[in-house]
Amino acid sequence: MMNNSILDDFKNAWNKPNNAPAQLIIINVVIFLVLGLLMVVSRVAGIDSVFQIVYNQFSIPPTLAEFITRPWTILTYAFAHSLSGIFHILFNMMVFYWFSKLILEFLGNNKVISIYILGALAGGVAYLMVYNLIPFYQDQAPGISGMVGASAAVYAIVVAAAVFMPNYTFFMLFLGPVRIKYIAAFYVVVSFLGSTGGNAGGNIAHLGGALIGWLYISQLRSGTDLGAWIIGFINWIKSFFVATPKIKVTHRSAPKQSRPRTSASASSGGKTEQEEIDAILDKISHSGYDSLSKEEKQKLFNASKK
Repeated sequence: MMNNSILDDFKNAWNKPNNAPAQLIIINVVIFLVLGLLMVVSRVAGIDSVFQIVYNQFSIPPTLAEFITRPWTILTYAFAHSLSGIFHILFNMMVFYWFSKLILEFLGNNKVISIYILGALAGGVAYLMVYNLIPFYQDQAPGISGMVGASAAVYAIVVAAAVFMPNYTFFMLFLGPVRIKYIAAFYVVVSFLGSTGGNAGGNIAHLGGALIGWLYISQLRSGTDLGAWIIGFINWIKSFFVATPKIKVTHRSAPKQSRPRTSASASSGGKTEQEEIDAILDKISHSGYDSLSKEEKQKLFNASKK
């Protein structure tokens, strides 16, 4: 009965609309549990090689020669975590949840997915570039088996949220209220300082994710959604599994003539609405989310649903 209850909770979280943070966390947790189970069973059965083959499909290697044999790891690495302990996945998912909820609330579900995927890709590209182009890292590459973890994607979410609303405040244990721009800056500085240490590749990936998080919001404010292709691709994949509803066409007699809305007024109304949203975003950037009126918060919320 307990198992059914847990399974139902997972199903409800997965099927709930506009719930990308929980869905991405579920994917990470399920992969962690499956790989963990496979690791234990393989070791007990004396067939560690089976686990290693599967685990390699989620671990991005540092050298291009090996990477081209499993190029899908440019993305799959961001959904797997170290199995040496639980803190790697626990910390990543906690930070991701806190910051992704902000993105979800103010920018919408698709933006969470886009930033996560872009962060993962940027982190993987940065990782490959340093280990194949910079001599300092090239010398270390032979001793590295690969990289796993959602950290680059999480850093993209953290920095994107901080760029979008820098003065939004989290209440931190022992520290009290802290603006998220300082939290993001702390993460970036720590990763930069660790970019030549024992986890150099991981920290370089963090910086790649952070960079794309900043770039994404900067471009979004200019009217360019860098993640539109990701959502388009996902919807294209979904189209093979979800039946398209049939459209019933009916004929109606012409309605009574009413006073038409001029195209000029329509375009003017659209322009005014966009200008209002831009003004709200600028206000958040300068004064923080708490400075918004109730009406401004509602307008921003409604715009995020479009």
